[in-house]
Amino acid sequence: MVTSVHKVEFRNLTVRFGVVEALHDVSLEVRPNEILGIIGPAGAGKTTLLKALNRTLELTPGVKRSGTVLLDGADVYKVRDVSSIRRRIGMVAPLPVGLPMSIRDNVAFAPRMAGVRHRDDLEAIVERCLRQAALWDEVKDRLDDLGTRLSGGQQQRLTIARALSHEPEVLCLDEFSIAVDPVTTMRIEDVLKELRAQVAILLVTNLVQQARRLATRTAFMLGGRLVEVGETETVFGKTPADRRTYEYVHGMFG
Repeated sequence: MVTSVHKVEFRNLTVRFGVVEALHDVSLEVRPNEILGIIGPAGAGKTTLLKALNRTLELTPGVKRSGTVLLDGADVYKVRDVSSIRRRIGMVAPLPVGLPMSIRDNVAFAPRMAGVRHRDDLEAIVERCLRQAALWDEVKDRLDDLGTRLSGGQQQRLTIARALSHEPEVLCLDEFSIAVDPVTTMRIEDVLKELRAQVAILLVTNLVQQARRLATRTAFMLGGRLVEVGETETVFGKTPADRRTYEYVHGMFG
């Protein structure tokens, strides 16, 4: 059995979409039970990095990839059953995409597809995931309502609950805060602090102060390249390793 001190590793990862190089020779590690903040302006390659991890990258026609992506020391691109990788890596997109079904079925969908059939087991999963996403108290009396009728912030938390329903080992969040109000954003941040004890979290955020509040370590990307990664207070301090990091986190560009 392959063992690794890192939960996720990107080794010399390069990704091209036609003639456009989205990632260039990126090497980065994610530790177990940490929140790794990933910051950088639009076009930095942040979302591409997440897609490379859960193998949705290969759904894009014409994409070319080199380098290695490891989960617990094993190459995810050598796994034939892609769905098994995606069950281990939960993904939350910037805009909440609720399935056109009830709140209950939004959360129970993935467990059902994985073979869970007993009603009591499914109900327990639904409650656990909605509680983890800080949504249970708001929806417990209307689980049969359409998930798409929830408010934007509630739909975002429902998306998180759905991502948690297959008990992922890694949770990827791609700029979730652009779809919700500041109060809901803070509630979700509290959720993430608690989830860190259970999963490794990759947090792509367009709010640099959000990374500062949440991240154990922070990676700064620019133009498809990893500029630096380090302890969050170092990256946001007066002496990060690269001057461009200082300029970005202090709002001088981006």
